[in-house]
Amino acid sequence: MATVDPFRSYNFKLDISGLTEGHFTEVSGLGVKIESISYREAGNKQIVRHLPGQVDFAQVTLRYGLTSSRELWDWLQSAVAGNVVRKNVSIIQLDTKGDGEETRWNLIDAWPTEWKAATLNAAEKTVAIESLTLVFDGLERA
Repeated sequence: MATVDPFRSYNFKLDISGLTEGHFTEVSGLGVKIESISYREAGNKQIVRHLPGQVDFAQVTLRYGLTSSRELWDWLQSAVAGNVVRKNVSIIQLDTKGDGEETRWNLIDAWPTEWKAATLNAAEKTVAIESLTLVFDGLERA
């Protein structure tokens, strides 16, 4: 049996429909939770059973290097103005060489719900990193 190595967390890219590629440094928060509805059967009060309830997709935060591109900012501002533009977003896990796709998670009908500006500090020589938090209505793994 061959050993299967885990994917490297630094080899990924994002594809946001209708937007050009950004310089993304981190994706965090991806997850799903299915609520459990507890109930007791009649005549057997000692046993608690569970039914599946509401599905909740966790918010995903994208961190990216600040550039002169206004595409993510304009997408956010559209939502701020009350015109939510939903886009499909793919988080693509690359192979160890960084050029082949291993798997992807598709966020269906995503839109921005929060933005945080880059920390500016004259004493540090680092890249200015902004963050954008997305909510979405569906999740697929391809």
